[in-house]
Amino acid sequence: MSLTDFRTLGRSGLVVSPLALGTMTFGPRPFGADETTSRSIFDSYRAAGGNFVDTADIYAGGASEELVGKFIRESGARDEIVLATKFGFNGSSSPLTATQGGGGNPHAGGAGAKNIHRALEQSLRRLGTDYIDLYWMHIWDGVTPVEEIVQTLGDLVRAGKIRYFGFSDMPAWVAMKAATIASERRVPGPIAMQLEYSLVARDVESEHVPVAHEAGMAVMPWSPLGGGFLSGKYDRADTSGSGRLSGPNPFGDSKFTEQNWAILDVLRGVAAELDRSMAETALAWTIARPGIASTLIGASKLTQLESNIAATEIKLSAEHMERLNMASTPPLSFSTSLTTKGLRSMLFGGHSVAGWVE
Repeated sequence: MSLTDFRTLGRSGLVVSPLALGTMTFGPRPFGADETTSRSIFDSYRAAGGNFVDTADIYAGGASEELVGKFIRESGARDEIVLATKFGFNGSSSPLTATQGGGGNPHAGGAGAKNIHRALEQSLRRLGTDYIDLYWMHIWDGVTPVEEIVQTLGDLVRAGKIRYFGFSDMPAWVAMKAATIASERRVPGPIAMQLEYSLVARDVESEHVPVAHEAGMAVMPWSPLGGGFLSGKYDRADTSGSGRLSGPNPFGDSKFTEQNWAILDVLRGVAAELDRSMAETALAWTIARPGIASTLIGASKLTQLESNIAATEIKLSAEHMERLNMASTPPLSFSTSLTTKGLRSMLFGGHSVAGWVE
């Protein structure tokens, strides 16, 4: 596999690379990259054949969008690049930035029509473009009706300001309801869902992944290295250090569990047998999982990007996949317990019956 082994994103005509360049690290922020480093990361990703660039309105208080827009403009490759950005977080209260405005204004965040239009106009200005290829709802706000979200984003597709839209970090039922509304009304619907997914974050397999299959949406993982945990930079006896999980971060200390340390031990063994880094091996596992379309990668150093791209060269054997799968299988949830083969056999008179997505 390489970055030019393109695939469509969900049931759509949007053609993307198997790795998307996440640019949360572009701009002044902890673990961020300055303009020179950011440009080298962008240029190297493009030189390797990558065409999918993902940012957000709140990254570095808007500086990420400004840098991405500048790099794309100066490359003259706007028509070649699939440009994605996001709306939803209120800049004055987001855990990702404390520099963007907002001033306590409730209409500076959320998924209501008023904020979506405000956020999009500002993103278009910072990016220096007149359309967005893929517009993400960064996170569901818990109050805006799904009907309003679908109507607003669908109207923007029809107006030509965005080409497609997707949902990030939302309950599975929200995505399914949106897809159903869009299908019944014959209007544009979400084509992808962006979710935390890795060897140490597989809980979305119980609800979100089946919804994606049923609704024709792609699954696009973020943080495939578990916030850096799967790179092996942390030690069980001492979790302090200089990585993302060492200070304030969206994960808290949730990655430092006994099960995750056990997963890390198995990953270390598989990586050693392949003579690859743990990060490359963990990313290769995510890329190879069923239903994964394009995986978000991020880098604050050029060497990190090169390591991420190198993961596309790895083909894990069935035995290696089985070991990693077994070590990382999450506890059986209520939803997954309803689809076990044992229960299914009871329902079908003792026969083994496979579903259409199996």
